[in-house]
Amino acid sequence: MAINIGLQAQEKFDPVAWQAPYSLDLDGWGIERFPIPIDFAPKIPYKGVEDVRFTTGWSKPESDEYWSYAFLWYVEGQQAPDAKTIENNLAMYFDGLVNRNIEKRALPKELIKKTKAQFKKLDEPQGEDESTFTGTIQMVDYMGKKPMILHATVHLKKCAGADHTIIFHQFSPQQRTAPVWTKLNGLWDSFRCAQ
Repeated sequence: MAINIGLQAQEKFDPVAWQAPYSLDLDGWGIERFPIPIDFAPKIPYKGVEDVRFTTGWSKPESDEYWSYAFLWYVEGQQAPDAKTIENNLAMYFDGLVNRNIEKRALPKELIKKTKAQFKKLDEPQGEDESTFTGTIQMVDYMGKKPMILHATVHLKKCAGADHTIIFHQFSPQQRTAPVWTKLNGLWDSFRCAQ
């Protein structure tokens, strides 16, 4: 199943009606979908769909799941991003996310800093990944109005016969040994290509 989501299609994209050509767990997760190019990070050079899953504690500062979530980019073409490309894309993504919240959240100017992303490619991909990257993102927690470091994993996968690439991102300020990572990893384990 091929989709073509470009700039014109952004206005027509219906996240509720869109049928994902893969399966990814929905139970117990908050869901949001929108087209790529992303309105708050238009320089990320992909076309496709972002499919987000939020933990139940994502927006609750008292929760061990605060800021823990994942998103899947279903992008056109056979993409093979390296660590530097992932760093650049995620720096643009989180800078855009913070910038769209500056006024809404009344963020103090002295708090606003450029996002810094650092990633490395693992020597051995995890599971059935084509490539796996791990790293950190230093950014502004616009909900808590403070600096924050997110631990992150990025999985690259291609489904047989598809003209799209799956780029799956996992984030949490919690260390990778924390229970929320079991939940995030379980979400990726639930991914299945269309039959």
